[in-house]
Amino acid sequence: MYGYIPRVQPTLRSFVGNFRAVNIAANMAFQLKRVLISDSLDPCCAKILEENGIAVDTKTKLSKEELVAEISNYDGIVVRSATKVTAEVIAASKNLRIIGRAGTGVDNIDIGAASKKGIIVMNTPAGNTLSAAEHTCAMICAMSRNIPQAHMSMKSGKWDRKSFMGSELYGKTLAIVGLGRIGREVALRMQSFGMTTIGFDPLVPPEVSATFNTEWLEVKDIWPRADYITVHTPLIPQTKGLLNDESFQQCKKGVRVLNIARGGIIDEEALLRALNSGQCAGAALDVFVEEPPTNRDLVDHPHLIATPHLGASTTEAQKRVAEEIAEQFVDLVKGKRLEGGVNAMALSNALSPDTRPVVSLGQGLGAVAAALAGEVNAKTKVQINTYGTDLESAGSFLPAAVAVGVLKAQVANSLNLVSAPFYAKELGIKITCQHSNEGLANCKTGVTLTLDNNGAIHKVTGTVQGTGPLLVDVGGATFMGGVLLSGNVLLYKGGQLSAITGALAGSSQVLSYSSTEGSDGWSAMHLAQPLASLDAIKSHASQINQISL
Repeated sequence: MYGYIPRVQPTLRSFVGNFRAVNIAANMAFQLKRVLISDSLDPCCAKILEENGIAVDTKTKLSKEELVAEISNYDGIVVRSATKVTAEVIAASKNLRIIGRAGTGVDNIDIGAASKKGIIVMNTPAGNTLSAAEHTCAMICAMSRNIPQAHMSMKSGKWDRKSFMGSELYGKTLAIVGLGRIGREVALRMQSFGMTTIGFDPLVPPEVSATFNTEWLEVKDIWPRADYITVHTPLIPQTKGLLNDESFQQCKKGVRVLNIARGGIIDEEALLRALNSGQCAGAALDVFVEEPPTNRDLVDHPHLIATPHLGASTTEAQKRVAEEIAEQFVDLVKGKRLEGGVNAMALSNALSPDTRPVVSLGQGLGAVAAALAGEVNAKTKVQINTYGTDLESAGSFLPAAVAVGVLKAQVANSLNLVSAPFYAKELGIKITCQHSNEGLANCKTGVTLTLDNNGAIHKVTGTVQGTGPLLVDVGGATFMGGVLLSGNVLLYKGGQLSAITGALAGSSQVLSYSSTEGSDGWSAMHLAQPLASLDAIKSHASQINQISL
């Protein structure tokens, strides 16, 4: 359809439309043909998926070996907390694109292994918020008034009022570690009992916690002030054993603690010691390091009340998370948005029609810079500069897009916005991004990428025209018409067009041509097919690179 047009440099304007759909589809297409539901979920999950053309198999209580054998048949899997999606399971998958957790915690999923393979992990952080908050509040009340112990005493035929003297909540201070959705709801509910709420969360600033009447404090300042402490954080290295022997000693004598989040945030052995010494007057646990728990000394302690991981166990919450995870799958397939992405922040911000061309631009510039630099390594540094108000938020996804382009030729595995940042970090490649609202001299909005490969600097600049990503500058040499960053691009310096086209099999291979000013400038060709070898044309240019986008 397109022939070689040697006398017109900016031939790419008519070329953009034909590559537009191909380029975006190649980068952003997301298909789910078959999904496995491996834990008990409300039937609405399967119904929503099937109504949107996604086949569903429900197979619960699979052993690890059975799951490893089954997983290769599926593009997606939905789990609750029972199924363990381990590195072994992920390695056995062939087509897995997404792991959905119907709930909040994802400690039963190997996120690192999933990220390395480019698999999206998503959860439903809002679905069980109210149920978990209500369970926390119920446990606070039950613990303060010894309700479970008094109940069992009555069931055994006793009438023992003296043994179950309680404590009012009014006027007490509740410390909340983790001021996200659940922590906020707990604060608002317990304030109605007359409790003062204080808390800590590294992601929630003091001015935000103030909006729900909770004083923000550093963790070390929380312990001495708290009468009750409840934790609502994920289980990560920074929160494992957060309440331990040392922190218990910093607390008031007689403090009461709760964990309705994840087992291990409170050190169970330290808690048992604090209960035995009286430093901790009571505890309420819904989660344990091992489930079912094997530490019977802790479970059977008279000052501990316990429930078997019931924080999200309401009919409303279970229906809500099942519905939400299914709708999130469908929205992603339809290209609307990515909600609840645990390891896919860049992809979450890159799905809108406005940002997709910028993603393609980042990938294209990364590929060009890497081709100029050769092999990248731990000494490689990449600086991204964005210009113009339209790209003010591009820093949330451009580093991942650039990483895809930079590593595409070097990493054998399939790269996407999920896996590329993982590989860049693993290789030690540092990618940073800065923004200026001022536009570039020759375009309102643009991106400049500077790749420093152990002192060798390669700088490229691009912009978006319509929905087409264009290369406009290489090392200070400007392409007047721009070079569409799509398809098979031959980028060379100092060569003669006639000599290079003559060395090719036939002029029909060349789809378009563009060049910078000056005989020693840069030129670019779009080829119908990638060249198996550059040997035949290497002698006709001082530098030549082939980039497949």
